[in-house]
Amino acid sequence: MKPSELPFYEVIRVRFSDVDSQGHLYFANYLVYADEALCQFMEKLGYSAMNPQLAPCLIYMVNIQCDYLQECQANEHIRCHVGYQRLGSSSADVVFELKNDDGEMLAKGQMTQVFVDKKTRKAAGIPTDLRAAIIANQPELAD
Repeated sequence: MKPSELPFYEVIRVRFSDVDSQGHLYFANYLVYADEALCQFMEKLGYSAMNPQLAPCLIYMVNIQCDYLQECQANEHIRCHVGYQRLGSSSADVVFELKNDDGEMLAKGQMTQVFVDKKTRKAAGIPTDLRAAIIANQPELAD
């Protein structure tokens, strides 16, 4: 998927509390920002990512990869772009990109989600409604 094709983004202001002693965004917070944007995207798609009691299943993040390309500093506004890259039967790959106001890539990466039954804690299928909403937003992912 090309960077400009990611279907959702959220603008995030880098808070002072999110930077490390070197004055740039603490490395783990790049992932926090990507996860926050992904949760907002899932909410937009109709999945209650922010309220697990209402969600039909749990989602485990089982793999994360991130390339750090440039630093983010306190008070910068960054755009965190997210979108799905692959839909499996019970897992999905998400790609993310963090860009500054000038459109320069600050970080990019991928996360793998596994959809899990709440009771058994075993892999379950991607909820039908969520899969349909993802494909409606990203038709290239249709089987």
